[in-house]
Amino acid sequence: MAVQTGLGEPRGPWFISPELDPDGRGWWDAPERDPGGRRPGRLLAVLGVVAVSAVSGALAGGVVASRDGAGGPAAASAAPVPAELVTAAERTVPGVVSVLAGGATGGSATGSGFAVDDQQHLITNDHILAKGGGGPVTVELPDGRRFAAEVVGREPRSDLAVLKVPPSAGLTPLPLAKPGATRVGEPVLAVGSPLGLAGTVTAGIVSALDRQVRLGNNRHSAVQTDASINPGNSGGPLVNARGEVVGVNTAIATIDGNGSIGIGFAIPIDQVQQTADTIIGKGG
Repeated sequence: MAVQTGLGEPRGPWFISPELDPDGRGWWDAPERDPGGRRPGRLLAVLGVVAVSAVSGALAGGVVASRDGAGGPAAASAAPVPAELVTAAERTVPGVVSVLAGGATGGSATGSGFAVDDQQHLITNDHILAKGGGGPVTVELPDGRRFAAEVVGREPRSDLAVLKVPPSAGLTPLPLAKPGATRVGEPVLAVGSPLGLAGTVTAGIVSALDRQVRLGNNRHSAVQTDASINPGNSGGPLVNARGEVVGVNTAIATIDGNGSIGIGFAIPIDQVQQTADTIIGKGG
């Protein structure tokens, strides 16, 4: 099998918007092409929503950074960051982990997760474990320590799973926002391990609430955000300016599968809390 190089691309199950024709296709997904293989003009933008876990191998290679120099373009000045977001990031990063599922003889996938209680239960996305083929799950903490994680339970319909690591991990649980308290326009941070870069924080706002997306036959009511979300962010928290988790980052919309375009989706915290409580209550 050919070795994949470069930064990779979003991979995983395709999410389809529910605004579809009865035959299951939207205008952006029509099959007609001209003889040259191109779509007609109005069909040029192919919109898909993909899970944002990263398949091992897709991240081979490195991150190429631009260098400032005499002939190079001037660096754009950074916009000022509100102090509350800095504080929220400081509070959130210690409770976020990288998740690796599978490996060895089977497939593998990477994503993110976060601690929700003092018993070291972690929330993540089920599709990460599914891509890992049911293999062992390892989490890496912000300080670099690694632990084998127990899979407490999985809920594929909600795309959520609960893991557990030993008490010695000492992860800081993240506070959860109150159900129904999230507002359109409020600032949020996405925290996770996009492209394997652990502890990455990106900022944006809540773009919409109750946005309907669908994975296979399962519809999801999601929080939409323009915070940058990429492969490896799956399972990580979307937090508000108070550092409270408002959702679990799960998917992004893409054009022709070419990565984040500023439309990301997170499972709302009320659904997350309900599902997590049920799983923990059954599995401990």
